[in-house]
Amino acid sequence: MRRSPRTWARLVVLLVLTPTIPSSPPPSSLPLRPAASAGDTARAGAGVPVVGRVWPVGVRPRVLRDWEPPKTPYGRGHRGVDLAAAPGTPVRAVAAGRVSFAGRVAGRGVISVELSGTGTPPLRTTYEPVRPSVEKGTEVAAGEVVGAVAATEPARSPHCTAPCLHWGLLRADVYLDPLTLLPPWLLRAGPPRLLPVLGLPVPE
Repeated sequence: MRRSPRTWARLVVLLVLTPTIPSSPPPSSLPLRPAASAGDTARAGAGVPVVGRVWPVGVRPRVLRDWEPPKTPYGRGHRGVDLAAAPGTPVRAVAAGRVSFAGRVAGRGVISVELSGTGTPPLRTTYEPVRPSVEKGTEVAAGEVVGAVAATEPARSPHCTAPCLHWGLLRADVYLDPLTLLPPWLLRAGPPRLLPVLGLPVPE
């Protein structure tokens, strides 16, 4: 079938004006996700299994100072968290593991526990200042008492300016945020409260 010149002209106009839809946007227009720093990666809990079952001291103790990862291996920062705790407060293992150190470092009592099932090298938690009640090599369960918070002079303490426990987490020589060991429900948990039971029949 022959087309008239006017029909061909309309077809040409349609082809010129019809936009082309690319199957994907050009690389330059793709949104870019900013690269995370080493501190951001560690805080996100990268490589840290949620194996914690209890807080080291009390039920949802007050965090006096949060984890502040240093920008360089020897830079300034805070390599752990400080939890409010009076001297004599029992210190508990947050997860099952083996005591890898229990003694004194620079005049302060320190306990370190290698956590079971956390890879190679294993994660290890540290607690100070403490009076250890366990020895190196002792296998401990989650929630087991490993010592008690020791009294220290604020002027001699590198961490606590008020009565507290310094809690740290490492894999090899890399410091991580110890709070990433705890599940969300434990991070939110507060002291238990008795609430009224409504709508239930009273037993006879």
